Amino acid sequence: MRCSLRRLLAAALAGSVLFLLTLHGCRRQEQDPLEVEFRGSIPALVLQMVQPEGAQRILRDTDHFSALHNVSYHLLAGSLSPHKKFLVVGLASVRRPRGYYLPATLQSLFQQSTEEELQEMVVVVHLADADPTWNVRVAADIARRFSHHILLGRLLLIHAPHEFYPTLEGLKRNYNDPEERVRFRSKQNVDYAFLLAFAANLSSYYLMIEDDVWCAKSFLTAIRKAVASQEGSNWATLEFSKLGYIGKLYRSSDLPRLARFLLLFYQEMPCDWLLVHFRLLLTQKDVIRFKPSLFQHMGLYSSFQGTVNRLEDDEFEADALDLPDNPPAALFTSMSVFENYEPLKAYSTAEGYFWGKDPVAGSVFSIVFKQPARIARVRVRTGSEERRGDFLRAGVLELGRQRRPNGRDCSAYTTVGTFEKGTFEQRGLERGMPGPVECVRIRVTRDQSEWLIIQSIDIWTVAGS
Repeated sequence: MRCSLRRLLAAALAGSVLFLLTLHGCRRQEQDPLEVEFRGSIPALVLQMVQPEGAQRILRDTDHFSALHNVSYHLLAGSLSPHKKFLVVGLASVRRPRGYYLPATLQSLFQQSTEEELQEMVVVVHLADADPTWNVRVAADIARRFSHHILLGRLLLIHAPHEFYPTLEGLKRNYNDPEERVRFRSKQNVDYAFLLAFAANLSSYYLMIEDDVWCAKSFLTAIRKAVASQEGSNWATLEFSKLGYIGKLYRSSDLPRLARFLLLFYQEMPCDWLLVHFRLLLTQKDVIRFKPSLFQHMGLYSSFQGTVNRLEDDEFEADALDLPDNPPAALFTSMSVFENYEPLKAYSTAEGYFWGKDPVAGSVFSIVFKQPARIARVRVRTGSEERRGDFLRAGVLELGRQRRPNGRDCSAYTTVGTFEKGTFEQRGLERGMPGPVECVRIRVTRDQSEWLIIQSIDIWTVAGS
């Protein structure tokens, strides 16, 4: 059965790739050198059995699953690069009762990336359905649509044979979930564990997404910028979406532990819950999530029973190159802080927001930069979906110079604009303040009975400053 499956996969995929390559030859007089090299023949790695060294080490160390020690992946399409990339984008895909979003997701990944970004990235898709016919059909379809990226080593299609999976029968029914639901989420954990193990040695960083997402433009450049901003910190997970396990970034050096973790606890709880526990075990207490989100859920129908799923990330923005700089700074406020909603949460990547009690005319929220900076743009959002009334009703934004000796404020401020309906946004600030500034201050100009939530403060600096 296993051999017949391999022959079936090879025949279907080879035929589709050869057809597309021949079609390219008919349509174009001038060919890319790499396409000419493969013309008239099938890429050598359209279908192979592979055992990546990193994956085998991970699975050998997982003593609870002796059957996994010698797992061989089906490499359905693509070829392993001899060079490590900056980023692997990994996703698992199974047949949905309704909807088929994988091609649109891959199209978004490739179209939203520049040629330079694509050279630093490889997309790995684990076709993980239990039905080999579906895997064959989808692999052939993807190979036909994306043969260019497959030939350039930017896209790999893999499958971990189900004979290597742990049992999916008689599982623990934690949280009183129905058996079918427990089986689905437990298998999903193993799907991702195999995917993580395969990808462990392919890149410096690994990005987890689902097979039904849109991507922001130049998301890789935005991720590189975010990673650089965390230099020196021992983060376990960086998040670029607030939905489930979309947009979760890991160091590839942590993938062996994460793969083993998912395998050990595969039947206990859903994958996104396990990912939270993994972060906490690696001593990252707070969520580090970057805004705006770089990935948006687009699928209407869930992969579980085809139920309607209208989840969307309201903080997604299509242009990732528009991420703020937010220079290193100390934050101070004259308002009383409610519980742990401290000022830093409005300015940093920490989850949450600032929540101040009883703002009155003259109350301030100050950002004091570690080093003077030339400011080009500032955006401040107040209020929240949960507390719509707690927004700034009257206030101004000021840029300051001449930092005081105590480092908590500046002595000279220039007002650059007022808040409208709780929001401030202004560009071109460098034209009014041509030199570097040392403080940015929000000042309340009228008493209000409602408390004040500052959801986010985004600051862009002049390039090269």
